[in-house]
Order: sequence, then structure tokens, then C-alpha cells
Amino acid sequence: MAASASPDGAVTQRLVIENCALATVDAQDTEYATGHVVVAGNVIESVGAGKAPEGLPGVVRRVDGTGHLVTPGLVNTHHHFYQWLTRGLATDHNLFNWLVALYPTWARIDAPMLAAATQGSLGMMVKGGVTTAADHHYVFPRGSGDLVGAELAAAAEIGARITLARGSMDRSEKDGGLPPDFAVETTEGALLATEEAIDKHHDASFGSMVHIAAAPCSPFSVSTELMREGAALARRKGVRMHTHGSETVEEEKFCHELFGMGPTDYFESTGWLGDDVWMAHCVHMNDSDIAAFARTGTGVAHCPSSNARLAAGIARVPDMLAAGVPVGLGVDGTASNESGELHTELRNALLINRLGAHREAALNARKALRLGTYGGAQVLGRTAEIGSLEAGKLADLVLWKLDGLGHSSIADPVTALVFGPPAPVTLSLVGGRPVVEDNRLSNVDEDTLARTARAEAQRLARIAAGD
Repeated sequence: MAASASPDGAVTQRLVIENCALATVDAQDTEYATGHVVVAGNVIESVGAGKAPEGLPGVVRRVDGTGHLVTPGLVNTHHHFYQWLTRGLATDHNLFNWLVALYPTWARIDAPMLAAATQGSLGMMVKGGVTTAADHHYVFPRGSGDLVGAELAAAAEIGARITLARGSMDRSEKDGGLPPDFAVETTEGALLATEEAIDKHHDASFGSMVHIAAAPCSPFSVSTELMREGAALARRKGVRMHTHGSETVEEEKFCHELFGMGPTDYFESTGWLGDDVWMAHCVHMNDSDIAAFARTGTGVAHCPSSNARLAAGIARVPDMLAAGVPVGLGVDGTASNESGELHTELRNALLINRLGAHREAALNARKALRLGTYGGAQVLGRTAEIGSLEAGKLADLVLWKLDGLGHSSIADPVTALVFGPPAPVTLSLVGGRPVVEDNRLSNVDEDTLARTARAEAQRLARIAAGD
């Protein structure tokens, strides 16, 4: 890419990172033992071996990456930000019992609570190398305020890209679902609110900071009408679609009892398979299910820590990848993954999948890194912008410090990153702008964030207890 100038003739500002190892995660998995990245404005201008080109105009910052690895920013494909306020509860439950235990508390959230939870959840992920995150928010209590607006404003302060999957529930306990009656919306109300969120906030332009997706919660909390009409709405508006699928054996049984078919067949019957769709979990998938996802291009958000926390099982990720199913990684909500950061999922995806049928051949370090970067971009429909280090893509990247004690005797930097302890983030950029420097969030005060989140969690607990 040639040097560029603004309309007034000013030279584009550049940032140069040199003397670092690079894992580009491009189509060829190109790596450099010692290389450079040049960022021009909000995009990557060049990536290559050795030093950056001489004489670049407009260089405002040079970073010595000695002892570091540069990768694309991590992409989180499934989360529930609001759950930051209910970590450490119902720790010995399976999914259905866990939901029943926590729904009454979750149904009391309001806008200030969600703003604090968003900054806690997103801040933790960004500190751990995430530059783009998808949040599935589906709890909209009456009188809770503008939850979508509160979440997006809080996320903007952190500085990460967001796909807000505007969720919904209209099947409560009285209809055979799990949420309490006061925790759900009407079908019409959910559809209207989803359309309003799309119209107000979705930005499809290159480099967008906010995408909105249509995201009814799950087969056991949503009516068939809302599933079908939600799919029609999303396709009319040109946005992606997200829901939970095939997470537990109890869900499989529920779908057969209620709909007379398994989850994948039910999703297909309601318009919920396609290359504009991604599902969270997909733990209990047979060969036919995997083939249907591959045939339609339906994506998967693999959440290994949450699946283990809730004893859901081991997703067949190696089989999905072999079939051509797009797969990314997800933290899931921090009420089922208290660590709250995606680097853990790189390691746990590799380790947990080696407990499955493919054993040591299931995943390796580079496949795990691809799941957490390019795979996530693929699932969110943003591979033209993010997910790999290539000229012309957005400058969403992470400089991982690997020369400390924790990684000191691991020669291969990608192996060190994935197999080793969490690596400190020396610098993380979103569109060329720092969101982390020297392992601290750049745009918000972490101590203030922690105090606010703690206070809002305590307020939520008091309200849920009736105090």
C-alpha cells in the first residue's frame, strides 16, 4: 500500500512495530521469526520480515518488539456481558438448573448495572488481547431503561469493536420455558425492539465499531413464531443471526418433546441455518447435524470453558473443521466462565478437544490461534476487515510479551502463547488506536471500573433478595 495523504495534503500518521516475531494467520499461515508491522491510520500498511522500510513519512511512534509476538487481535464470538455481576454463583449446576437459579436475579438488571457489567466483561477480555467481541444480550426487564444504548456507550469507552446480538425471550414458565414470566417480552415487542436496535445502531461500513445481530435466545426460551419472524427480520435488514444451539442433552430432549425433532432440524425448519447465522456451543451434534452446518455455512462459537463449567460435554470441533464448518471461540458469560478472558479459551480448546475422539491430533497451537482470530472473524462475517495481519486490513493487533519467566524456556512463540500461561499484553490496537498499553487498559481507569462493578453487583443482589 502506498503512502497516503488526507484531502488537505497532510501525510497519514504511521506507527511502526519492529524486531518482533509475527504470526499473521493469513491463508498460508505466514510467520516471521523477526519482522515488522507498519500501521497507517486505521489499517495495516505492510507486514514482513526484518526491519520496516526506510524513509516512511509521518511516523509518530516506533515500538521495539524484541521478546514479543504480534498476532491479529483475538475475536470473541459469544458472551453475555451482564453476567459479570453474578460470577461465582450456582457453581455446581448443569445448564437448566443454573438458568433456573439465576434468571430471577438477571431479570432485575437495569441500565447502570449493564453499563458496569459491560465494562467489567469487555475490559477483562481486552486486557487479554480481544479486539472484537460479540455480546448476546437477551434480558430486557420492564422499566430497565435503554439497555442497548447503555451497553454500546460503555463499550465505546473501552474502545473495542462490538457485535451486539440483540437477544429476546418470549417463552416463559407458563408456556413451558425456563425464564420467569416477568423476565420475557412479547413476541411483537421483541421484534420491534430488535428492528429499532438495528436501525439506530448497526453500521455496515468498513471499519465499523458496532454491528447488530438478531438473536432470539434459545429454543427453550423462544417461541417458534419469534424464531421464524426473527430470521425474516434479520434477512430483510441484512444483519447476521445468532442463538444458542445443541448445548446439552436436556436441550435435545426438550426439542424432541416440544417440536418432534432435534435442534438442528428445528433450526432449519425455522430458517435458522445459513452463512449469515452462527450458533453458540453446538456440543451435541451428530454427523448429520455437522453436515447440515457445513452445507449451509452456519458458524459455531465454541466455548470450551463454559461447556466444562456446566458439564455440557465436548464439542466435536475437529470434525466440524474437517467438514468446513466455520468455528470461532467464545468466552460465554462470566457466570459460567469466571475467568472472563479469551486467551484461556485458546488453551482450553486445544486441551479439551484432545480428550475427545481425535486425542492428540485434535488441535495444535496454530489451529487454536486460528480459531481465536480468523475463525472468529469468519463467524462474525468480518474476514475482509479483521482476523489476520495483512496489508489493507484494519490495524487490530496485539503485541504479546513472551520474554518473561512464564515463557522463558519455550522457544516457539506461538506454542508459548497457546500452551503457556497468560501472556502480558504490551500493546493492543483497535483500528490503530491503543486499547491496552503495558498490560493496562488505555481508555478507562481499571480501579474505578472494578469499584463500580462491585457496587452494581451488590445492588443487584439486594434488589433480587427483595431488600
